[in-house]
Amino acid sequence: MTTPTSVLVVGASAGGLSVAEALRREGFTGSLTLLGAERHLPYDRPPLSKKVLGGAWKPEQTQLRPESALAKLEAEFVLGDPAVRLDVGAREVTTASGRGLRADVIVLATGLEPRRLPGQEAWAGVHVLRTVDETLALRADLLAGPRVVVAGDGVLGTEIAATARGMGLTVTVVGPQSAPLASQIGSQVGGYLAKLHVDQGVELRLGIGVAELVGAAGRVSGVRLANGEVLPADVVVVAIGSRPATGWLAGSGLVLGDGIVCDSRCQAAAGIYAVGDVAFWHHEGFGAGMRLENRTNAVEQAMVVAANILGKDRPYTPVPYFWTDQFDAKIQVHGFLPADAEVAIVEGDPALRQFVALYGSRGKVTGLVGWNMVKQTRQHRQHVVEGTAWSEVVAAARVAST
Repeated sequence: MTTPTSVLVVGASAGGLSVAEALRREGFTGSLTLLGAERHLPYDRPPLSKKVLGGAWKPEQTQLRPESALAKLEAEFVLGDPAVRLDVGAREVTTASGRGLRADVIVLATGLEPRRLPGQEAWAGVHVLRTVDETLALRADLLAGPRVVVAGDGVLGTEIAATARGMGLTVTVVGPQSAPLASQIGSQVGGYLAKLHVDQGVELRLGIGVAELVGAAGRVSGVRLANGEVLPADVVVVAIGSRPATGWLAGSGLVLGDGIVCDSRCQAAAGIYAVGDVAFWHHEGFGAGMRLENRTNAVEQAMVVAANILGKDRPYTPVPYFWTDQFDAKIQVHGFLPADAEVAIVEGDPALRQFVALYGSRGKVTGLVGWNMVKQTRQHRQHVVEGTAWSEVVAAARVAST
């Protein structure tokens, strides 16, 4: 493979920046351009729903690198100008302003866009949270309105609920699951999370969906549930999931599904790669396609993509991982947690809100959840990596409990 002389990264968040940094570390000396839809320099998204929303951090504290470090990349940053079209054959991206950007290699790192409730744009006081500007707008409304309804019982929704409750607001979480994060950590550990929220004063209305938003004079005043009940609200946060930001790639010739479909090297077409939340790639270790939504994955995948751009030919085979901080809980999740998995507490005690739970399926360990036990979680992660026999884990757990 001929070493490229120019690389264009579409997306200037954690994944896109990590590609640029990895390329320079690997010795790439060609031209490097980062195209970002937002006007901000690359910043960190996980603190938005916690530190920035709660007021502990100013927005500038989320910036991933100081401007002096960005300058050392010798890269051109084209910000506030979203990509609107990709010509795969010519390897050219057209932006909203009409600018055309060409490169030998293009990396797509456009991330996610939040899902919305039908008609929510008609109401003031209704928010999504993906960008720093959206976070600041939501914070301003939270400071003015004491009653908050969060539509969404996943990671983002529960993080926002925890932050809002920490600000002293009246918070209700509405969602279709039996417990918060049930689809990600299972009903048992999800139940522990539900108890944490309830103990902190959050009202949970789970197992029911949102029918519509209601209001008057253009401002939201409540959320009507599927059973007809209306929950009063000064502020509504919609956190019902996200979708890969691929709409601008329609007609490009790339295969699109649950993201940009790639091979095991994260390549979508000759000279076109995808990285981060938007990439759906073939995981050789599991023999299946997957897409992961978290910053850790974006950074690790970026390093593999950079290596492959420079001819290293490396498959991307991570152990899936994400974390969430809510109230006093740091929850870390490694591997896969199938809905039918067995669960064994192998360290600590859920009653004390410090424990490690291993998950087993088809006779082996497939995943784990660590709750306020960072060191022990790291140690037990090896069971996930090695696929330890579930019988061994259960036997050890029984011994430990006697």
